Amino acid sequence: MAAGMGGLAGCLWLLSLLGGHLVAAEDVLSHVAFVQRTLASEKGPAEFMRDINGDEVYHVDLEQKETVWWLPQFPEFVSFEAQGALSNIAILRSNLDILMRRSNYTPEENVPPQVTVYSEKPVELGEPNLLICLADEFSPPVVKLTWLKNGQKVEEHVQETVFYPSRENTFRRFSYLPFVPEAEDVYYCRVEHWGLAQPLTKEWNANMAEPVPETGENVVCGLGLVLGIVGVIVGTVLIVKSRQMDEANLRRRPI
Repeated sequence: MAAGMGGLAGCLWLLSLLGGHLVAAEDVLSHVAFVQRTLASEKGPAEFMRDINGDEVYHVDLEQKETVWWLPQFPEFVSFEAQGALSNIAILRSNLDILMRRSNYTPEENVPPQVTVYSEKPVELGEPNLLICLADEFSPPVVKLTWLKNGQKVEEHVQETVFYPSRENTFRRFSYLPFVPEAEDVYYCRVEHWGLAQPLTKEWNANMAEPVPETGENVVCGLGLVLGIVGVIVGTVLIVKSRQMDEANLRRRPI
């Protein structure tokens, strides 16, 4: 199986599991796990994560076998053992192999990404900021995001998120580039995906009007998002503990 942009281009099989349950009246906690492979290899990339309303709570680093929390406050309220994710992924890989044989090895359809580049804050020349490249609504989750500044590749301090799935079975991914905007600088986000005949390049400079995508993983609303997610987690934990205490009290009552 080819895990990245190379290998058996375009011939990818994907098995994903998206389950959710209601946390509050307007909040949904979702569990997401997927595996994928090509004919070239039996083992390919996989992902295990949980989110609230499309915003990550944690994911499991399957290579390091550890839970990676999106915010350091989260482990104060909940915990998750990475071994559970490894078992889940092993089951998905077995199921994917069966489904591939039953489907006569019909590959997953390639859906190219929609790409947007924007800054975290309104641009002020000489003031530190953050450039965000969003690749959205693509499938399968195999994509490469590259930053260029004035035609030169930039790798230092670049960060990427995991793949965030939607209920339409497409994915989105963010890449972040800290920068200091200057009038003469031009930035590009280059996106490679099996659904594109050639790499897609989006330009950004300090004079461009910036569209802000309609997505829950929008860092422009960072503080409110952090407080909201923490509040939901605290509320969920308290509800679960309250129910456990009620059940324990019922068991202690004399008949």
